[in-house]
Amino acid sequence: MTDSELAQMKRDIQILKDTEAVKRVKHAYFRCIDMANLEELRELLHPNIHAKLVGGTYSIEFNTREDYIEMVANSFHAEFVGQHNGHHPEIDIISETEATGTWYLTDIAIDWKRGDKTTGSSIYTDKYLKTDGKWQIVDTAYMRIYEIFELGATRPPLVSHYLAEHGRKELTFSVLDVYKKA
Repeated sequence: MTDSELAQMKRDIQILKDTEAVKRVKHAYFRCIDMANLEELRELLHPNIHAKLVGGTYSIEFNTREDYIEMVANSFHAEFVGQHNGHHPEIDIISETEATGTWYLTDIAIDWKRGDKTTGSSIYTDKYLKTDGKWQIVDTAYMRIYEIFELGATRPPLVSHYLAEHGRKELTFSVLDVYKKA
């Protein structure tokens, strides 16, 4: 094997390692939002994250990590259950410190405090930055493929409810009231 071939193999291996690291960031992101794990989520998001999340009933846009974290805290609260599954990742490593990703999301969210249930799917498009050896989401957006929004949701007969113990008890704002589409 020539020095050039060895160098190319090292680059290829690093690209594979970076691709897996980016996937782990996004998988952890979905787990952290469903569990309202704000401390770990904070580590996954770049301080200057830009986020644009557009659904049938809402349009949310942020330019800081703390605003994003506050939105998650007020969405994934003690009277809420949700499941967000990100799959079919398409990851491109652009450079040693930049990557992009496209993800398919399927989700269900039941908020009996507001009395609604949302089910749907979306396509996420993300940009990632590697800082101090760690990948973070620096830009994220999704567009709904479809969304079903139903009013009248009540507390389901849960026998286990993680957010009842770990989710925010007192909300600082209602997400749909603040970010409702006009």
